[in-house]
Amino acid sequence: MAHELETSIEIDAPPERVWETLVDFDRYPEWNPFMRIAGRPNEGATLTVHLRPPGGRESEFEPDVTHCEKHRELRWLGHLVFPGLFDGEHRFRLEPLDGGERARFEQSETFSGVLAGLLLRFVGERTRAGFVAMNEGLKTRVEGMVAAEKREATESTDAA
Repeated sequence: MAHELETSIEIDAPPERVWETLVDFDRYPEWNPFMRIAGRPNEGATLTVHLRPPGGRESEFEPDVTHCEKHRELRWLGHLVFPGLFDGEHRFRLEPLDGGERARFEQSETFSGVLAGLLLRFVGERTRAGFVAMNEGLKTRVEGMVAAEKREATESTDAA
């Protein structure tokens, strides 16, 4: 039986700008309180992911990227020890809003395997809290960058 965690947030920036920040894994320590990623967001690539859920222990796993559609979706599949024990398919999705001026960012994961129900009783709420913290960090980061660029453009126009 599969178990699903789903979160979303609306961001006042185009999906392309959100995507740039989402896949810039090297800068995650600057804004992301939940997750660190090493690797490249290319289909077939293996990533190294460190999770730090609020109030929980840090964990590391090495999922394989199963789908990457620029400006739209990044998906990976990870396993605890071996497939079928505790598997997680993680998804980041971007949906354009207001003609592409804004975006809805969705972060979700489908958990399956013989231990999924049991383990999620212990880590499910902390994992959801981590998703929410990351979503809020992404929103703050991207909206702050867009606002700063608008200020710079206005200042350079005023100075000219």
